[in-house]
Amino acid sequence: MLKLIVYTDGSCINNPGPGGCAAILKINSKEIIFKAGYYYTTNNRMELMAIILPLNFILRYINFDFFLNVFTDSNYLYSGINNWIYLWRLNFWRNSNNKFIKNIDLWIIIYNRIIFFKNKIKWNLIKSHNKNFYNDKCDEIAFLSAKNPNRNDL
Repeated sequence: MLKLIVYTDGSCINNPGPGGCAAILKINSKEIIFKAGYYYTTNNRMELMAIILPLNFILRYINFDFFLNVFTDSNYLYSGINNWIYLWRLNFWRNSNNKFIKNIDLWIIIYNRIIFFKNKIKWNLIKSHNKNFYNDKCDEIAFLSAKNPNRNDL
């Protein structure tokens, strides 16, 4: 079984405003960096995009048995995955006030990936700016991507 590790982070200059996301996927001793910069977006959207990029890569290119450890400093992503995503799906992507959840387009993509991958992902919440090399590196790449956007989002 292949063991994969991914670190993610999103960044936004003003919120909403220019934003960036980054992920580092570790496959054995190799590292693959994913990054994107958007002209106008939100921090929460960047946190979600940061995990979508490597999940899409894994879906396309890793066609054998694997286990993925995800490390994020985003309470929004972590809590959404561990506490809410299945309830949102059962409630047709509506919250407890019967309103559509924010960033529904991205949550649906994440839901479809984690359902496809079944029990192959472990989600880990880490503290940001706590001298974790890969978290700090993602933070830096996401911020630089936000400063140099080249994509449209909202």
